[in-house]
Amino acid sequence: MNPTSIAPTAARYSHGVVSSAGSRLLHTAGTVGTRPDGTMPETVGDEARQVWANLAAICEAAGFTLADTVSYTTYMVVGSDRAEIMAARDEALGEHRPASTLIPVPALAQPQWRVEIALVAAR
Repeated sequence: MNPTSIAPTAARYSHGVVSSAGSRLLHTAGTVGTRPDGTMPETVGDEARQVWANLAAICEAAGFTLADTVSYTTYMVVGSDRAEIMAARDEALGEHRPASTLIPVPALAQPQWRVEIALVAAR
């Protein structure tokens, strides 16, 4: 939902998303770009792609897909390449436009993490 009575979104997301009453909801924890083998991608773009791959795996395990995402919050370490992080999001979500919040932070819980995303999905 993007009302014409307010300014358009600053990127590829929606101002709001309505979920139907009785929808099954999935709330993920903040998810980082650690690969299944415990290693971290070198670039922030690859790290963000791994975050989205991890989120897709969480969704699939719960019977959802990324297309069921209604909102997500991205935490990005200040100085990280925002364009690369947004490109990874666009690759993962395609034309789907959930509600979104991007929060620059000085650091995440582990020094090797530069991107953390939590999402809510409804089906």
